[in-house]
Amino acid sequence: QAQLVESGGGLVQAGGSLWLSCSTSGRTSMYNTMAWFRQAPGKEREFVAAHWRNGGPLYAESVQGRISLNRDSARNALALTMHSLKPEDTARYFCAAALSRLDSTSVGDQRVFPYWGQGTQVTVYS
Repeated sequence: QAQLVESGGGLVQAGGSLWLSCSTSGRTSMYNTMAWFRQAPGKEREFVAAHWRNGGPLYAESVQGRISLNRDSARNALALTMHSLKPEDTARYFCAAALSRLDSTSVGDQRVFPYWGQGTQVTVYS
């Protein structure tokens, strides 16, 4: 059974930075596509960023210029770093993964990812 586990997050002051990590376990095969989504209270889950085993990353416009991804392919781990945080970045951040290479036009759709973590809460205060 594939498992994704997010870590990091917590309370962050506006203008600060956060670091989130997604580690995987339970399967020896590598995920080709990994991504981060987030969901704010009362809102739908939205795409944040994606990374492919042999390419990427792809960032959502809402975080473009403030975010970077670092993938450790040997460990199937994906780290997200975000700077210049805003209160509107407050959300629960989820890691998602797929064994196949998902098209860049479809990675924004949460339905294409079969594997998910439980999420980690990020709260940005001003």
